[in-house]
Amino acid sequence: MKLSAALLAIALSAPMGVISPAAAEELTKTELTPAQATAAAELLLGALKERQGDVLHDALARPVQASVDVKTVQTRLDQREAIEATRVVSVIPGYNTTTVDAVVSTASGDEGMLMVLDEDGKLLAWKWTDRIQPIETTALDFTRDLAAGRWVTARSKLSLQLQEDLAPGDLERKWTKLSNVSGGFRKVKDAVIAHQGGEQQLVLVAVAFGKATTNLFVIFDERGRIINVDISRDFV
Repeated sequence: MKLSAALLAIALSAPMGVISPAAAEELTKTELTPAQATAAAELLLGALKERQGDVLHDALARPVQASVDVKTVQTRLDQREAIEATRVVSVIPGYNTTTVDAVVSTASGDEGMLMVLDEDGKLLAWKWTDRIQPIETTALDFTRDLAAGRWVTARSKLSLQLQEDLAPGDLERKWTKLSNVSGGFRKVKDAVIAHQGGEQQLVLVAVAFGKATTNLFVIFDERGRIINVDISRDFV
């Protein structure tokens, strides 16, 4: 299954975050307030705890909602260990997305959960923070290479076609511009799969800068090769 047109429009709109001077001046954080994000996250966590598949499905971002039906969501909820309590730990606004860290408590102990919300407070992607998938590892390693200035190593993780389009100097220039506009790189937080399987797979990597935490969109083909990278819809 291909990524939905709406999700691809977000992910493919601006490869590697090419920033025009005008866009750099107008760059702003998401309009979703921390209070709204907290309420949206608590709704999601409540549906997870109570195993309410219809509520959880309704809270998904439209591109994600289109790829899964209520019955499938309910089946997954019914298969999970019973949840005793949940809590939101932090809410971090970014560019067009908000990253929420939460904790879910079961009889087996506490487990961290990361959620990425769109500007409407809908769930775009999520993960259990101690579970890492292969494409998540590649996306994290690629982003850490960029942050550390390992341009040639980062480029080697791209598909051959994308390497033809992006020289190491291009990666350095675009990442440096993003870092400067965003207040300086701080740390790579985590990665979460928004879509897995099929011809296109999407991983969001949360990156903390001085002014905001934004999500790097890393797109893979069916073989796990990076075929495109996008910082944000604002970078045009």
